[in-house]
Amino acid sequence: ALLYQLLKLPAKLGFWLYCRHLRVNNKLAFDLQGPMIIACNHPNSFLDAIVISALFKQPVHSLARGDAFKNPFISKILRSMHMLPVYRTSEGVENMEHNYSTFEACKEIFKQNGIVLIFSEGRCTNEWHLRPLKKGTARLALSSWADSIEVKILPAGLNYNRFRSYDKNIHCLFGEIFGSADVVKNEGFGKSIQSFNSLLQQSLESVVYEIDESNLDSRRKMFKVPVPIWKQVMLIIPAAFACCLHFPLYMLAKFMANKFGAHNDHYDSILISSLFLFYPLYLLLILAITYIYTANMASLLLTFFLPFCAWSYLQIKNQF
Repeated sequence: ALLYQLLKLPAKLGFWLYCRHLRVNNKLAFDLQGPMIIACNHPNSFLDAIVISALFKQPVHSLARGDAFKNPFISKILRSMHMLPVYRTSEGVENMEHNYSTFEACKEIFKQNGIVLIFSEGRCTNEWHLRPLKKGTARLALSSWADSIEVKILPAGLNYNRFRSYDKNIHCLFGEIFGSADVVKNEGFGKSIQSFNSLLQQSLESVVYEIDESNLDSRRKMFKVPVPIWKQVMLIIPAAFACCLHFPLYMLAKFMANKFGAHNDHYDSILISSLFLFYPLYLLLILAITYIYTANMASLLLTFFLPFCAWSYLQIKNQF
């Protein structure tokens, strides 16, 4: 829990450097209290969880793929970041029984009025399309209701202007909250699952964009943020500084993304996480080198100048 709190503030500040524009249709959703399941689409790996967790005021526990928890040390870190494992049959049938422990942990979170984030499509895919929903979200909700835990469901749609680039225009949209009373529960478990998923699918379809990958015009129409000429002129010099001063850092982050995410849907998440983790160290290195050569305390101003330059470049950078 401590690690989660320590990382939440930098994650919020990180929005300033990689999120050019955030559109939200219901900002009051970020103030909601549990017990609640955020049922979200899954277009962009663990970046999706970072975005949701950074925006909500109350701590958000998220369910993640079980194979990430194989290493005991990594598992401990992930759990301290409010992440819980969910296993698929592809990760070993023998691991499926661990999902019962995760569900019980989720119920304990709900009893403490907590929030759990579930990616209801299951696997992550970089696309503008809502895939058929898995049964996990429905099973957790129905099991909680059966135990008299009145958990509510908040459908959430995350939409990005593009993938495989650090700069983001993000549309975080929410559907109507629903609960136990809205789902058929007296016609058998199978019917209840079907009723739940039908309701959730309908709600998510209203907040998840449907855009063909090759249709650049539609993406521009949906996501483009106009940048006034005066703003471009004012920011072009600090943006040029950003290109020069941040080039080594960006190359390092890009190397990490290419090494571990070139052939899967995790490229964006690895790229942005690498920038997020290495940027404070890079900033300290630049400050140290500058101070050693100048012996001038004014070099501390770089603490503000470098991030401002990075923000300036983000504002005028090509969006597609």
